[in-house]
Amino acid sequence: MAILRGDLPDLGKDRDRTYRLGIMGGTFDPIHNGHLVCAECAFDALGLDMVVFMPAGSPAFKQDKRVSSGEDRYAMTLLATSDNPHFIASRFEVDRAGVTYTADTLQLLRKIYPDNVDFYFITGADAIAEVVAWRDADKVAELAHLVGATRPGYDLAHAETAIERSPYKFDVTYLEVPALAISSSYLRGRVREGKSLRYLTPDPVTGYIHKHQLYGARASRYGAGEGSFGVLAGEGRTDGQA
Repeated sequence: MAILRGDLPDLGKDRDRTYRLGIMGGTFDPIHNGHLVCAECAFDALGLDMVVFMPAGSPAFKQDKRVSSGEDRYAMTLLATSDNPHFIASRFEVDRAGVTYTADTLQLLRKIYPDNVDFYFITGADAIAEVVAWRDADKVAELAHLVGATRPGYDLAHAETAIERSPYKFDVTYLEVPALAISSSYLRGRVREGKSLRYLTPDPVTGYIHKHQLYGARASRYGAGEGSFGVLAGEGRTDGQA
């Protein structure tokens, strides 16, 4: 397979320093403020050089579910990240053929970047417990530091136990991120019900959803449906494969 740098950040030129590349993977169907806050918290807390957002091409764990096109999910991700100088939206996974697996992505990235670029794979803390069962989990442990984002009050016991019992040596950092009560499925439900997405996802993403009538959106007004002024609620996750 030909390896192209494409729209990935250009890191690693200075051989006298170590670079830190954050990798924010997910379906992003749609991307929302929880994803963005999570990436920004990781950028600050871990001293990352850049965070690259990679919408999954054909997510392994969603083969039996309906997922918006890669072009739509990439476009929304590009719109959501365009005003942040240390965020980059990449087509790296969208343009790859076949089912998307994290281990494959990391191995391809390792071929692109020199060894003075460390990878920090950002996912949800609830997904950390599942990482040990991912395909080629040993490669994931070998190639990337894991960043598990948690919402306030989240019990880490399950994730920590799974990592401790794993035969692989995972390096995990946990970060508390208040905005993780938002989820993509919650946003899709609000769109179907004609409810507003304001303050849940960037306005350009909301506009794209309604312009392209994703998730059952109406072509006319948005945010004016029944229950527009309902209380925000719902739980969800931000993870590397969601």
